[in-house]
Amino acid sequence: MPLRHPFTSSTLAVAGAAALGALGAIASLPAHAQAPYPSRPITIVVPFSAGGGVDAVARLLGDRMRVALKQSVVVENKGGASGMLGAAAVSKAAPDGYTLLMGSAGETAINPLIYKQMQYTPEKDLAPISLVTRVPNVLLASPALPVKNVEELVTYAKAHPGVTYGTSGVGNPQHLNGELLASLAGIKLSHVPYKGASAQLVDVASGNVNLTFVSMAGALPFIKGGRVKPLAVTSAKRASFAPDIPAIAEYAPLSAYTLENWFGLFAPAGTPTDIQVKLNTVVNQVLRDPEVIRLLQEQGGEATPMTQDAFRDFIKTQTAQYARIVKSANITAE
Repeated sequence: MPLRHPFTSSTLAVAGAAALGALGAIASLPAHAQAPYPSRPITIVVPFSAGGGVDAVARLLGDRMRVALKQSVVVENKGGASGMLGAAAVSKAAPDGYTLLMGSAGETAINPLIYKQMQYTPEKDLAPISLVTRVPNVLLASPALPVKNVEELVTYAKAHPGVTYGTSGVGNPQHLNGELLASLAGIKLSHVPYKGASAQLVDVASGNVNLTFVSMAGALPFIKGGRVKPLAVTSAKRASFAPDIPAIAEYAPLSAYTLENWFGLFAPAGTPTDIQVKLNTVVNQVLRDPEVIRLLQEQGGEATPMTQDAFRDFIKTQTAQYARIVKSANITAE
């Protein structure tokens, strides 16, 4: 007598349909649900050339993220168009957490105010993950300029309209530093844009330009060598890494003065919330490491861990300040 299978044909059909349904459900799961994030290397795009401040911070952060996430983190330099080429590339990348941007104030907040056409809209195309560091600039004077502090500078500039100041370009935080100083002090300054910090520092040291705003990391060799005079920092209070240099705001008539550059981590808009939260948690963990705090200070920055909501509010507040200065000074890059 032949053996009979205990399942009927109808039972097998039901079981087969159930199995196919389960396979379909698995296939339809999003990529980040199929494997814990991150399951492959992460790329942090730096929208400037290697060796600059943003690049140094990205490499420091990436190295520590690698340890925390147990995954490789690669820094890729994609410079050009005042940081906008790299930022645009990230805005168009797959929103899966594997392509991130180490952005600065310029390409994520200021540029939309001064460029009529851009390939991306920061507030729509980039998801803020966390502020990483605030980078106050330092106001330097030529040795030939007969001033020792901000008060003397304001007095001198009122008597000599058109005092020159160099920056790394039109519309960047350094440029806005000078326009804010001129506006609050009621003086006239003449902007001299350069393509990088080195040339402007050399010209200030030689007396070809009266003043410059630049990061402390770039200024330090010139300060230590006595080639320029540090007058003040642009943060609201003295910087932890330069406690002997006063803040511009310490001069009472300019108590409202504060304007810093800053660097933060961004992801393409649409990146899953759980991945954004994980990245924010890891970045903030890294920024609370005393060694990282010290290394950022050596680069002229202050570690500034933030929640995502706090970072979004920070960008809005900063952008509003930049917009007031840009409008008042009629700054345009085109």
